[in-house]
Amino acid sequence: MWGIVPAAGRGSRIQPLAFSKELLPVGSRRDDGTDRPCAVSEYLLERLILGGADKICFVISPGKSDILEYFGDHYGSAELAYVVQPEASGLCDAVFRASTVVGRHEDVMVGLPDTVWFPKAALQSLPEADLSFLLFPVEHPEFFDAVVLDGEQVTEIQVKQPNAASRWIWGAFKMSAHGFRQLQSLWHARERRDEYFGTLVNAYLSAGGNGIGVKAGESYVDVGTIDGYRTAMALLAEGVEGRSKLRARASSDGARPVTMNNGAIA
Repeated sequence: MWGIVPAAGRGSRIQPLAFSKELLPVGSRRDDGTDRPCAVSEYLLERLILGGADKICFVISPGKSDILEYFGDHYGSAELAYVVQPEASGLCDAVFRASTVVGRHEDVMVGLPDTVWFPKAALQSLPEADLSFLLFPVEHPEFFDAVVLDGEQVTEIQVKQPNAASRWIWGAFKMSAHGFRQLQSLWHARERRDEYFGTLVNAYLSAGGNGIGVKAGESYVDVGTIDGYRTAMALLAEGVEGRSKLRARASSDGARPVTMNNGAIA
């Protein structure tokens, strides 16, 4: 199975940086008995591998060779490949550029490389289906893609919509080989005008497609802002027992601080 990591974005919310935002140090990891800084995108790679990915495709812009230099040809048990997205043209464009390396009979999982979420193995809960979403509860769904459900069936994706009808947002998703090609074909039929994956999914559902939402996520942080970065550091510092207590952090620069269950302010 392939994991797809869309990493061609400019990261304007957390600039200036002297490197790609996907390499922002967030927390640390133990490597051969030595603690070292951990790039934020490593958290996603770890989760994709736990979810079953044995190959991971980074979709990068021409100016992000530092990602290739940092990760090389493998991470853990997964082999890595790189595809170039010439311009930051949205998530749909990034995801389907991975079709260059994804075989016609291979399933895929997609996550965002500037996020940290728990539980780590939550992708294992996604079923064998054409399209399924890993969902997380948030306090401010208007800053994300809110997923409206009827039972486990996805009825609508509300893309950064005020007064969203659901407090559950997708943090990652999985597609069967058939679902991946169906959505890619639909995207081309719609003249590749969908920037957000949510608008494409709505068209897919309207055309008779089926999506499943699984509420297996507990905490989710977008590290693309200074506030989100601080919250992620607090989330990691909480440790294994405290991670599920921290509510998800909204991705807007103007979002209010989130209060953790122990009363601290993130």
